[in-house]
Amino acid sequence: MTRRKADELDPRERLLQTAQRLFGEQGIHATGIDRIIAEAGVAKMTLYKHFAGKDELVVAALRRKHEVFREFFRAIVESRQEPRGRLLAVFEAQERWFARPDFRGCYFLNAAAELPEANCAARRAVAEHKLWVLGQFQELCRGVGAPEPDRLADELMLLFEGAIARAYVTGDATAARAARRAAAALLEADLPAHRA
Repeated sequence: MTRRKADELDPRERLLQTAQRLFGEQGIHATGIDRIIAEAGVAKMTLYKHFAGKDELVVAALRRKHEVFREFFRAIVESRQEPRGRLLAVFEAQERWFARPDFRGCYFLNAAAELPEANCAARRAVAEHKLWVLGQFQELCRGVGAPEPDRLADELMLLFEGAIARAYVTGDATAARAARRAAAALLEADLPAHRA
């Protein structure tokens, strides 16, 4: 975003976008409030007018990232007509995501790794996001007619998350291809009538 476009945003939005970007690039603990304020181009009092402190800003950034991810996920799924294709499209989109130069793994898992208190608001936001993703897999599994959609969704979610971890740690974007192959095999095993 150019400086001019950033300046056109209201101060709360500038703070939120700046925090979200910096938390993703550098981590939550490594990103100080002063850096966020400076890059957002606002006064310290403006931050405290909109957020009680850094913890509240972290939660807001996680919720915003969830909104962005939700739209991304839905667009991928809706790009396909056939139920099986809709499900596998999620894994196909991973490869494009992993190949991006700004790919840094899962924003939510990275945040959770920095938040030792299991019941803090930010960890709850991470858990809510992951439950939402699982719910999407459950819906997709029901859509393909899986006899045990919740079990299959659990397995597909593990493939999805595992591919993210492998791609991040190894830098290998083709981890998504392996996850897609495994997902297709799971679907074939569960839905023998739909074998290609």
